[in-house]
Amino acid sequence: MAFLTTGTPAFALVLNVYGWRYQIGPWVRKGYRVVVPDMLGYGGTDKPQDPSDYSTRRLCADLAALLDLLAVQRAVVIGHDWGAFTAGRFALWHPDRLLSLIMLSVPYTPPSQMYMPIEEVVKLAPNLAYQAYFADPASTSPIENDAPEPQDNHTRRGGLLELVRDTKVHKGPSVLNDKVRGSLATNTSCLTHGPQEFQIYLDVLSKGGMNGPLNYYRTSKHRYEEEKRAGLPTNLSPHLPVLFMWGTADPTTASSVIHKSRKFISRLQDVAFEGRGHWLMVEAKDQITDRVLSWLQDLTSQPPPTFSAFKPRDHRLHTPQAVTHVAWNCDGKKLAAAGIDKHPRVWCPEKSVSDSQSTTDDASFCRN
Repeated sequence: MAFLTTGTPAFALVLNVYGWRYQIGPWVRKGYRVVVPDMLGYGGTDKPQDPSDYSTRRLCADLAALLDLLAVQRAVVIGHDWGAFTAGRFALWHPDRLLSLIMLSVPYTPPSQMYMPIEEVVKLAPNLAYQAYFADPASTSPIENDAPEPQDNHTRRGGLLELVRDTKVHKGPSVLNDKVRGSLATNTSCLTHGPQEFQIYLDVLSKGGMNGPLNYYRTSKHRYEEEKRAGLPTNLSPHLPVLFMWGTADPTTASSVIHKSRKFISRLQDVAFEGRGHWLMVEAKDQITDRVLSWLQDLTSQPPPTFSAFKPRDHRLHTPQAVTHVAWNCDGKKLAAAGIDKHPRVWCPEKSVSDSQSTTDDASFCRN
């Protein structure tokens, strides 16, 4: 597991370091302790080949173990896309470890009562056809062997198909940002603003390969079986505050699904960002930063709840793998690393660090 930790008092656990690079600095400067682990298969994490290692039960066990390592009983858990889905499942697998839950772009959906293969899901929701392709292990090789160039835009409608299937289809606005990007005259991806930033993504994914990230789409049967065996509830805790943020120009977020999620979440607040697409942390970075801060301030202004005595637990699975904890800075540079069986060194800044510039000169290292 790779993670960034910084700040001191109130605690936020944010899934995936680089995607939240615009928010980490402002949150820390407001006095919040922010721990940002990369999702399994990305960045400096392990990259298992078996899709079952990416099931949300296992991912949530890793997150609970990370909280134990940091001696934190409860945290505000924040996630986007797969991070949002995992955060929602964390609230089911480990409901006693959350102060509140913040999800972006992917609304909460309860455990399924019956298994439905992704091919059947796509028949009901054709906009998810890409997931059926990713779920096929045969998709890994062509994706890895046809890396894009910085000037390419594979977020436009049909761009991904050109990348993975070498299929020339209609070149229109982004399927995730039709209203935001318009004609895409500049041909710049909404994920990356310029060649330098694009190269960071490409370098990280090239080193680790795409099998790990793609394995998330190959876990549906594993997730269903684990959740059925455990008898996970459909409803989140009635005491858990939940904030869901989404862009009105994101066709992957259906308002009907948001409405349905209210049946399972007693304390749900949803915030729509007009004209914004899927990548809210970039497209609406200031609004997301401020909205989360407002949410956290409201929570911390209330009397703290009474918790039972905290006892760190062993969340290791029956077949544990060697895991390395790595500290990174906001520019994606490794700062320190140590095995989990040793004292992990993590990034402990002694002063505020700009969210646009962060180097090893700005930080000191400490041992937990």
